Amino acid sequence: MKALYSLPLLALMLSGCMMAARPDGSVEVVPFLPAVVEVDFDSHYEHGGYHYFYDHDNWYYSSSFGGPRRALPRSQWPRETRRRGGNPHR
Repeated sequence: MKALYSLPLLALMLSGCMMAARPDGSVEVVPFLPAVVEVDFDSHYEHGGYHYFYDHDNWYYSSSFGGPRRALPRSQWPRETRRRGGNPHR
């Protein structure tokens, strides 16, 4: 009986995520970005435990800040990207 309730719940939870194959063959579930993203001075955005990087009009993601970074499919890109503040190292 629990399986009847858990399948629809699982479908709802995964609808806000992207599934991607890792190089080792396992699968990771990556949360979608919001429609509007405001990146910090180094083009970094953190969401749902993942790190997203905006570089030369392309989006990349990683489970850790240091990488490795993988290309985010264009269908998962935010509708709008904004920059927050300026470079604090100036």
